[in-house]
Amino acid sequence: MKREFPDHPLVGVGGVVIHRDRVLLIRRGGEPLKGEWSIPGGLVELGEELAEGARRELLEETGLEVEPLEVIAVFDRIMYEAPKQRPRSTASTARASQQRRRVRYHYVIVDYACRLKRGRLSPASDVVDARWVRREDLPEYHLTEMAASVVRRAFEFFEKRKRH
Repeated sequence: MKREFPDHPLVGVGGVVIHRDRVLLIRRGGEPLKGEWSIPGGLVELGEELAEGARRELLEETGLEVEPLEVIAVFDRIMYEAPKQRPRSTASTARASQQRRRVRYHYVIVDYACRLKRGRLSPASDVVDARWVRREDLPEYHLTEMAASVVRRAFEFFEKRKRH
C-alpha cells in the first residue's frame, strides 16, 4: 500500500494513553511528520478492526499493552506536495497553482482514549523516542494543533471517568 501520493485516503488509528496524569507521546522516525512528537499510532491492516489496530500499533511502537476505551476524535490529515514556484503572481495563478498540487499524504485518523494495561515503555518500529509527558510540559513538544486538541480531549475524558 502506497503511503506517499496514495490513490485513496488511508485509515489510521492512534491511541492517547493517559497514566498517572501523564500522556504518552512518541517522536516519529518516518514521514509524514518525521522527527516530530505525536500520538502513537499507524495504519489499520486489512481485516483488522479499528480498536485492534490501535492495540497492535501501540504495542509495536511503544512496547505497551493498552485497552482502547472510546473514540475521542476522527479527522483527516491531508498534506500536499510543495507547490512549484512560478514567477507570476495573480489571483488566477494562485488558484491554478493550488489545483496543480498533488496530495502527498491523506489519512483518515481515528484516535482512541486508551488505558494502560501493562508493559515497559521501549520505543520500537518507526519511533525514535517515547515519553510520558505532564500536561504542563506539552508546549515543549510542539504538537500539531490537532494532536494537542486530541490530547486535551483525552485528559478531559479521563477526568470525567474519575468523577463518575
